[in-house]
Amino acid sequence: MPKAIVITEQPASASVPVGYSLTMRCRAIACTSLQYQWFYQCQSACCQIMGATEPDLLITAMETRLYVCRINDLHKNVTFSNWVRVEVHQHIDKGLLPELWQGEPVVVLNPTAPEVKVGKPLQLQCAALGVPAPHYQWYHNGTPMKHQKKKLLINSAKLSDSGTYLCCAANGQGEHWTDALEIHVGTCLADAFFATDKVALLVGNNHYWNHPHLMAPITDVFELSLLLKRLGFRVVSLLDLNKAEMLIAVNQFLQLLGKGVYAVFYYAGHGYEHSGRNYMVPIDAPQPYAPENCISVQRILQKMQQRRTALNLILLDTCRKWYNPQCALSQVQPLEPWGNTVYGYATSEDAEAYEVQDGEFSSGIFMKYLKKHILQEKKVTHVLEDVLEDIGRDPLVTGKQVMEIKHTLKEARALTDPVCTTGPTAELWGHSHELLKETLTFPCGIQVELRFQVVFSNVMHVSAKLQAPPPHVTEIRLLLRRPAEVRELAMLADCQSDRVVSLLVSLYEQEDLDCVLRLCGLQKIQTDVLLQLDLHYTQLGTKQRACESLQKILQKSLLAKLFSQKSSANPSCMAGQKAAATMCPKDAPAVNAAHDEPSSLRAEPRHSWQCSNQSNICSEPEENDESDLNSLCSALQRAGPGQDCP
Repeated sequence: MPKAIVITEQPASASVPVGYSLTMRCRAIACTSLQYQWFYQCQSACCQIMGATEPDLLITAMETRLYVCRINDLHKNVTFSNWVRVEVHQHIDKGLLPELWQGEPVVVLNPTAPEVKVGKPLQLQCAALGVPAPHYQWYHNGTPMKHQKKKLLINSAKLSDSGTYLCCAANGQGEHWTDALEIHVGTCLADAFFATDKVALLVGNNHYWNHPHLMAPITDVFELSLLLKRLGFRVVSLLDLNKAEMLIAVNQFLQLLGKGVYAVFYYAGHGYEHSGRNYMVPIDAPQPYAPENCISVQRILQKMQQRRTALNLILLDTCRKWYNPQCALSQVQPLEPWGNTVYGYATSEDAEAYEVQDGEFSSGIFMKYLKKHILQEKKVTHVLEDVLEDIGRDPLVTGKQVMEIKHTLKEARALTDPVCTTGPTAELWGHSHELLKETLTFPCGIQVELRFQVVFSNVMHVSAKLQAPPPHVTEIRLLLRRPAEVRELAMLADCQSDRVVSLLVSLYEQEDLDCVLRLCGLQKIQTDVLLQLDLHYTQLGTKQRACESLQKILQKSLLAKLFSQKSSANPSCMAGQKAAATMCPKDAPAVNAAHDEPSSLRAEPRHSWQCSNQSNICSEPEENDESDLNSLCSALQRAGPGQDCP
């Protein structure tokens, strides 16, 4: 029985301008010689192309058509290739196509902004040239969408569909992005409430110097940042900050706020409450710590109100116990009666907050249920009430943890409200959060694509992906070397590297990366960083191993946009501290933090340590944190306008 015909190379679709000449290829193997015949579809009929009897078909594209190739052998076996589409664009502006076009994607149609009402269809369209034809990926507020065609259709638009839309056209030759498009569902006059912008600062302190480490904040900050981005927020997410760094981050956050902005501040880590005032514990707080070692949440909220925001949401995922009743009571200045403030406490007054250990992941009880409800289109206080009810039904924390809500919100504002105008945040934000890519070429001709993935605002992944190698080399291996500037404190990243790997599997699950370098603690970098990429390969002709290296300078402005030595009111706080980096292979396994039970509750150590009892009066300078903040503001103003956001 003769073997069947096997097609080894299928023809590829293309998207080209009218009059463009291209060659379609089809290859097959069999035990006898083969005959080829090309056809195209004309309306509902399949028409034979006269003289097209070669594996290659050269055409001059004049109109959009479907093509197929028939292959038969001497035993009268017949098979057909895949149908392919050659899309022809009739009207292309001169200058859009590069003079020496090699088939890389070129966007020829950018999406335009229609007027969209709630409940009505939202349709966007883009188009790009490319050989082979590019595939499309739409993004909403930076998050990939399920839509992977050039036409995006949402049958019934919701308020949460407002935001920024982008589409990426890509093929094996490269990629090209459309212009960003702002879509507002409804109008400012028709919608009851809207934001001029949405900004969020998320801080998770895990790795304390003098106190027990925490597990959940890294996961909670990561997951909340993804959800808030889906709601259209510009998110700054930071891990493991000392006091000076926390104050700088808060100051930069305040600079992003303005009239009508929706502001969210989330903190997960050690903390406490004393006489109605909440304090966050930086990672460098001593043991025992006092209020002057910590950051007052109420001071931050007062500053937020001064920016004339439309909504201030404070989410405190921390304990509220105070273990030294002999300390003097602090005086809390009342907030302005503007009716725009919401507090969401993970636990009630004088109680602890807990985190759940579930396999390789840890999550705070509060975040476990907040992420379930936060995308709902309802008043933000009603969302928190749903979270409160779910926590109350959780048997793991019955009698231990009850969420508390305090608010003065007089209007039915929701996190899903649209952004109807662009506030000053957009100018300050700039393009600093865009994913960067760069292709490097080694002397031997091998090309490698470097990608810079901002995981948190102070944690970056640098990955290397090998492009199609030339035929004269084999056994290729890539290695990203840890920069000398960050080599000394590699343990800083190692302490949480396994958890980061586990968290970020989803980011790379469809990627075939050759190596990944993780840079942590970017806020501590005060100089440019020299990154080295080593290439090891075997030359086919000589069978000898060879090594080549390329270097890439990562500018300080790219790595530590929030922080500079000029910005610190207390430079000694930063002395001796550097960023850390850890190396991991592309297939590094996720750590399995298994416990005795599949899902266990641990009285997580987010409680405070006892204040010193040497005196009956606790030294709590009422203006301590505000004076620190003012001095940092002055330092930042001297350093410049502060436009480099994380």
